[in-house]
Formats: sequence, structure tokens, C-alpha cells
Amino acid sequence: MSNRIKRSTWLPAVLLVYLGVIAWIGRSRLTDGEYAYYFGVIGVSLVIIGMLHWALRKKESAQRRNEEAEYGTYQDDENGGTA
Repeated sequence: MSNRIKRSTWLPAVLLVYLGVIAWIGRSRLTDGEYAYYFGVIGVSLVIIGMLHWALRKKESAQRRNEEAEYGTYQDDENGGTA
């Protein structure tokens, strides 16, 4: 197993940090009383980031299944290739 951080983890994390910075910069909208706009944009962004995370995890899972189907698993090698 690799110690690399998966794309489905680091990319949404970076986008969450970016969203936090943008929310901080746009806080003047909140103080102007535009609550629906401010929280609406943040809410939609969170939903999109969540969907991205889900889609990337699904893609990584499919890639892992394809690799295991093509090459087998480490456990198969220990058992002599029998399941």
C-alpha cells in the first residue's frame, strides 16, 4: 500500500481551504445583509466539493478493481493463485 495521499482526499481539501479564503474575503457581503447570497454560494460550493470527492473515490475504486482483476492481489500470490 502506498503512503501517497489520494487525489480524492487532497483535491477536495485544497478546494475547502480555497473556499474558506474566499468566504473570508467575501465576508463584506455578509455584513451588508446578503445572507442568502453568502451562505448560498458557500452551500453550493460545499455540495460541489462533496460530489467531486464522491466521484473521485468512485473512480479510484474502479481503477483498483480493474488492476486487481488484471494483475491479481498480493493475497492471491500467497495462496498460490487460488481464491
